[in-house]
Amino acid sequence: MADTPDPDSVPRDLVEPLRRAIGERYLTYALSTIMHRALPDARDGLKPVHRRILYAMRELRLTSTGGFRKSAKISGDVMGNYHPHGDSAIYDAMARLAQDFNVRYPLVDGQGNFGNIDGDNPAAARYTEARLTAVAEALLEGLGEDAVDFRANYDGTLTEPAVLPAAIPNLLANGSSGIAVGMATNIPPHNIDDLVQACLHLIRTPDARDETLLKYVPGPDFPTGGVLVEPAESIAETYRTGRGAFRLRAKWEVEDLGRGQWQVIVTEIPYQVQKSKLIEKLAEVIQTKKVPLLADVRDESAEDIRIVLEPRSRNVDPEMLMGMLYRNSDLEIRFSLNMNVLIDGVTPRVCSLKEVLRAFLDHRREVLLRRSRYRLAKIDHRLEVLEGLITAFLNLDRVIDIIRYDDDPKAALMYEDWSKSHQAGIPRAMTEGDYVSPLLGVDRDALVLLDDPEARAPDEIAEGAPAGVPRRFDGREEGLSDVQAEAILNMRLRSLRRLEELELVNERDKLMVERAGIEDLLESEGLQWARITEELKEVRAKFGAKSEGGARRTVFAEATEVPDVPLEAMIDREPITVVCSQMGWIRAMTGHIALDRELKFKDGDGPRFLFHAETTDRLLLLGSNGRFYTLSGANLPGGRGMGEPVRLIVDLPNEAEIVALFVHRPGAKLLLASSTGDGFVVAEEEVLAQTRSGKQVLNVRSPAVARICHRVSGDHVAVVGDNRKVLVFPLTDLPEMGRGKGVRLQKYKDGGLSDATTFTLENGLSWLDPAGRTRTVAADDLAEWRGNRATAGRMAPRGFPRNNRFD
Repeated sequence: MADTPDPDSVPRDLVEPLRRAIGERYLTYALSTIMHRALPDARDGLKPVHRRILYAMRELRLTSTGGFRKSAKISGDVMGNYHPHGDSAIYDAMARLAQDFNVRYPLVDGQGNFGNIDGDNPAAARYTEARLTAVAEALLEGLGEDAVDFRANYDGTLTEPAVLPAAIPNLLANGSSGIAVGMATNIPPHNIDDLVQACLHLIRTPDARDETLLKYVPGPDFPTGGVLVEPAESIAETYRTGRGAFRLRAKWEVEDLGRGQWQVIVTEIPYQVQKSKLIEKLAEVIQTKKVPLLADVRDESAEDIRIVLEPRSRNVDPEMLMGMLYRNSDLEIRFSLNMNVLIDGVTPRVCSLKEVLRAFLDHRREVLLRRSRYRLAKIDHRLEVLEGLITAFLNLDRVIDIIRYDDDPKAALMYEDWSKSHQAGIPRAMTEGDYVSPLLGVDRDALVLLDDPEARAPDEIAEGAPAGVPRRFDGREEGLSDVQAEAILNMRLRSLRRLEELELVNERDKLMVERAGIEDLLESEGLQWARITEELKEVRAKFGAKSEGGARRTVFAEATEVPDVPLEAMIDREPITVVCSQMGWIRAMTGHIALDRELKFKDGDGPRFLFHAETTDRLLLLGSNGRFYTLSGANLPGGRGMGEPVRLIVDLPNEAEIVALFVHRPGAKLLLASSTGDGFVVAEEEVLAQTRSGKQVLNVRSPAVARICHRVSGDHVAVVGDNRKVLVFPLTDLPEMGRGKGVRLQKYKDGGLSDATTFTLENGLSWLDPAGRTRTVAADDLAEWRGNRATAGRMAPRGFPRNNRFD
């Protein structure tokens, strides 16, 4: 019979509400993401992955003055020992710390291809090498002196620091960015010199106002430089609340080419803007004619940034050109600030500039106290050792005798009664008659240097003691401690010299002075802040404005806003003749040529639209899809060739036909109608498009298409259908709209709208007959065709063209 399992040992399903189960698990994930991945610690400004990279490099002894190691070795150690995530993610994080265009003060010194400002990725980890920088060593300084807490790594086999000692305010110096669960952070880099001055002021005046700190930290200092044009009031509010944004522009200068020619040279681009993407955007701006003042862009960069912008004319104002480029490219960006950090390593909070600096200073004080206590313990241990060594020198023969003859010399040293010997300094293996002074051959006058306050002159011999034995030998009653005995046993024979004895005494005196100073430091808050002030001044001297690369790179300026200038004011006004073929090839011929002149077209193509215009004109194109497109007369291809397809200039679909093409006249109105006979009146300003994709004005649904677009002139509308019925009604019957399907113009049983026009009733309705002659029906004779809008109308008058067109 099989054993019956114990009911209590059988696992059972746990039943809990789904809402609670999902909530608890999601909260666990959210807290893990916030604390261990996305948000930096306000104390050292690092995320866990960066902290682990620096610590692993320290363990590999990759100092700033030492050799390099393969990046693959570093990322492998980080992944295996501290950060159990993908090696590519670790390497990407390490590579960013080495990029001087991303990090204001690089923490990793890279050797090899670590990417560039164009946006190219670093080489594989097996090809690059790295080591720590001096700034990174400043972050790690004191790590071996119990300056911070250590915690177990992910598998409990090693320990890692919970935070770095951080001698510099790294959070603001290098900035940070990250996206957590329900929150994010984005902090720009700053200048260390500015930050140290602000910290020193905060030490002198703990209750300093946020506005006062701005005298020392006027704004971010980006590694790629640039010009900060954010108003001072906005910067102050951003730093006070911990949220806001900074307007950053590229730095440029005008280069004179002689003979009145010039070009703009961009020498610094905004932070985190990839140069290659910026060049592509500028090229697109030229292609789409968004900035007609710009003729060409070239990238002549080498180690430095040099982007050449050529104006279309030497008469162009450089400020106007750059103002338009600021609005249409990444030559100006807005860098957001969201100072959301782990203020105490645990709690996420949006902090002000003052709160972040205060968190750093409090951390430095805690590090100072912990390092001082650690040093005090080390001094106490060394003093204990020194006391034992000095005792050994004062009783040298007895120590040698013990070590030589005792079976357990350590125990004998520890439990020897040093005050009850036969004679001080007499070896126990010798008789009193055989005694030889241990000081024989030593300068007796030097014995007074053994720092015994009760010592007598060398020739004052203890009563009852043999000649040559001074009273100033150690008279301690207890034995040596374990530490002292161990130190004596480990002492080298070469140390048994008189000079070494003096050095021990001097070392003891110095340590006593240092110990007193540390005790005073631990008891006085004023002394603690004085020491922190000294440390910050050392940081400023090493990494501040006077150090290499420490000077401020981002400058400040007032934003000069360039007003919107009409296109006509930026283009030389010249006459042109616009030619558009039946297949949609468009060109602009110089001057006003005769409209009946014979022109060349591609095989199978012919003229469709031909009219006079000027380079300052804007052309309106209506597609059969009901969308209007805007073209610039100055940007049309030249007339020497066949032109270019209009579909390359605007995004006109291949299935859409060109219904109308004409010059825009401000203040004019258009009559629009579809093939189904629906239409309305619209102002020309309403149909202007700002993009290549055009602007939808007349709504049509397949198979209906846009068919009529005529400029309104007159007070009546005449429409004719495919059935050759004509209807005339007042223009006021049509609504004026900006977009829509419109209203019914004429009623049809079969077919649809063929043509429509507007005219003045008093002058009659005119059209061209097949012979090219103009025929007019007087107002009185139009009575039978006049009716209400949306009616069927009457058959066309005699002589009306067979193509059912009024023109």
